[in-house]
Amino acid sequence: MAGNKKPTNPAKTVKGGDKDKAKGKGGASKEDKEGGGKLKAATAINTRHILCEKHSKKEEALTKLRDGAKFDEVAREFSEDKARQGGSLGWKVRGSLDAAYEKVAYDLEPSTTGSPKFVEVKTGHGYHIIMVEGRR
Repeated sequence: MAGNKKPTNPAKTVKGGDKDKAKGKGGASKEDKEGGGKLKAATAINTRHILCEKHSKKEEALTKLRDGAKFDEVAREFSEDKARQGGSLGWKVRGSLDAAYEKVAYDLEPSTTGSPKFVEVKTGHGYHIIMVEGRR
């Protein structure tokens, strides 16, 4: 009896096995977005950044942020551009920022300087650590 249950063609057992994997990449971010397309609708973002010319300085700033420091305080200490007042760039519409910066910034959900959600990106200006405070 047990001999009759062996699959003769194991490849057939794989059919349809990848059905759930197609959803895998976006699963966590779909929950974070609370409503699906909310993040894609923005035409402007209120953004802050920390700009460092050297990778090592950017890593120091990241360490402080991961240790719980406020984003604006780390920006005042480490940022090497004119946005030293807490790293604020203010409201920026699509097309007004460096393309690499804009791509990651518009995908980032809003957070506060006290509990920032941030992302890193390298542009022609240097290494940026970016957070978004608002979207509209």
